[in-house]
Amino acid sequence: MKRWLILALLLASAAGALWYSAHRKSESHVGPEAVLNAMAGVQREISRLPAGVVRLSDDEEARIGAEMAQNYSGREGAGTPENAAIEKYVTDIGRNIGARAHRKFDYKFYYIPSDSFINAFALPGGHIFIGKGLLHLMKTEDELAAVLGHEVEHVDHYHCNERVALEARLRHLPLSGLVALPVELFQAGYSKEQELEADRDGTALAVMAGYSPQGAVHMFEAFDRLYKRVESKPGSPDEELSQVALGTFTGYFRSHPLPQERIQQIQSLIASRKWSQPEEKILKLKF
Repeated sequence: MKRWLILALLLASAAGALWYSAHRKSESHVGPEAVLNAMAGVQREISRLPAGVVRLSDDEEARIGAEMAQNYSGREGAGTPENAAIEKYVTDIGRNIGARAHRKFDYKFYYIPSDSFINAFALPGGHIFIGKGLLHLMKTEDELAAVLGHEVEHVDHYHCNERVALEARLRHLPLSGLVALPVELFQAGYSKEQELEADRDGTALAVMAGYSPQGAVHMFEAFDRLYKRVESKPGSPDEELSQVALGTFTGYFRSHPLPQERIQQIQSLIASRKWSQPEEKILKLKF
């Protein structure tokens, strides 16, 4: 009897999470912190559900992702020759990383020229976006390679694909309606297990491309410094980051593993896999 009661409670919890996700209202005209915080909360709910979702085919994922990327990159386009040069630099490194992924999409990389966008994210089909605010935190190409590898692995491990398939189920959308899904769904992060998986295999991609795994460690150390600043809630902005940017990052930390855990995982991999650690390459960017 006790076993049946536990099963009934689990099923009720799953049904409640499904109802919440299916009936939540879309936010509009709200700040980035509120959107990411809301999406982080929803992600925690849906990550507890059993999969039970049929993945999109590779062709479906590529088509839907390309339309999503066109819609988004059209609004956030690089615009100036300087921004186009940064996007090309990111693309050159990203394609070297993406070539080592298992899923052979035509990986494309986009630059978002916003100081307050301290994030990177992937859309289905291999479309990777990275913000100026995140690039500002980097000192080496190895850090950039680790971030791009992480995002490529969200595609490579079907995390983006499954997110789209799950939303289609929850919202009762046909394939033709999936391109209208808000991009914040992909900015908000995935389950802890999926994020750590992307860290591990994304760093491995960077190592295979000739970069030092210390790039990932140093990137997470930068995140750790940010995390401590977000938690301390400073009263005034400093020269490096505005309070708006720090506020936006609150949603990131709600949906991702804590930086110290991510650092420890990569350090363990360096030791167990005996990865070589070549000298890191200086980041060749001028803003």
